[in-house]
Amino acid sequence: SSLLLMSGVVVAVGLCRRLARRRLRSRPLLFAFLVEMFSTFQICACTNELSLLGNVEPKPHTALTLTYGFTVLHGLTLAGSTCNPCGTLQPMWGGGTSLSLGGLKIAAQFVAAVLARVFMHFIWSLEMAEPHLGALSQGCSSPMQTTEMQAFCIELLFSVVFQLAVLQAENVNPKYRVHLIALLITMLVYAGGNLTGAIFNPVLALSLHADCFYDRFMSYSLVYWIAPCLGKFFILYVF
Repeated sequence: SSLLLMSGVVVAVGLCRRLARRRLRSRPLLFAFLVEMFSTFQICACTNELSLLGNVEPKPHTALTLTYGFTVLHGLTLAGSTCNPCGTLQPMWGGGTSLSLGGLKIAAQFVAAVLARVFMHFIWSLEMAEPHLGALSQGCSSPMQTTEMQAFCIELLFSVVFQLAVLQAENVNPKYRVHLIALLITMLVYAGGNLTGAIFNPVLALSLHADCFYDRFMSYSLVYWIAPCLGKFFILYVF
């Protein structure tokens, strides 16, 4: 049921992106906003559902396999979208994207994160699948299982590694690049998922753990918002 749900989200987002591409080419700002919002919604909704499957046996093989598979699927179906404020900062820094367009895309990403959370909570309330039972009663299921400073350093390091890999893979054939990036993300999740969740994406962190941001805003904004952005700025400054 969970796989069917995530597949349905991917299909629906693909149809919405295609419709926006056909109808809104003459309105570039609205087109850019909606495409980025749809794409980020897909990643946040699917990752919310994947987070419920982390305890499926055999552990952690099932969760890692699903992470790799859906990361490849996102890479193939969401070409042209960053779905990450840190990724949007790069063309803004280099002058390839205007400040207004970059800000619009980041706003779309945060809107999508909230919409995905609301949508998934509605789906979970229907309790159509076994993993959905009791999902809404968990509250803040904190991914931070270490000290705040260690979590900050881990997310900063993972952001640097990920953003550097993306830059280095720009000249790789796209059909191979998505697999390389998916493999890297899976390895990072395996290495640090039990400590911080290995998220290194501010909007995804908000969508997955909004309750934790409400309870401990300063701590979680430092680890899951500021650390990834600092990692991106470090890469931009060095390279």
